[in-house]
Amino acid sequence: MTPWEPAMRDALALADSARAEGDVPVGAVLLAPDGQIIGRGRNTRERDRDPTGHAEVVAIREAAASRGEWRLEGCTLVVTLEPCTMCAGAIVAARLERLVFGAFDDKAGAVGSLWDVVRDRRINHRPEVISGVFAEESATRLREFFEARR
Repeated sequence: MTPWEPAMRDALALADSARAEGDVPVGAVLLAPDGQIIGRGRNTRERDRDPTGHAEVVAIREAAASRGEWRLEGCTLVVTLEPCTMCAGAIVAARLERLVFGAFDDKAGAVGSLWDVVRDRRINHRPEVISGVFAEESATRLREFFEARR
């Protein structure tokens, strides 16, 4: 078992709760340097009618509020889906040490699929990236969600 599996299981449960409310099933958990959860997020775009209601942004906001600062140095974001450009930018802006994600997003991914925002050498901060943690479980939830909508 990798150190990220318990957090990814939590993120998958958050993805399930997003789906239950009609949103794309993406969940995220933000860990402090000691491994404690300081932020949780799930997609809330439909519920809140907010285009920035992505799981990663929700988790980052909660973690920043929890720590009382916007710099989340030493922290790790665990998310079920490869972040988009907005979320990749938020990860860099928050100075996260590490990003762990499940499934790649061939249509909007900005951490290797379409772009690689977080590892662009022109930016001032580049987190470590670990991909493929529970990738199939993450991809299955997304596939089933979109198949049911067709």
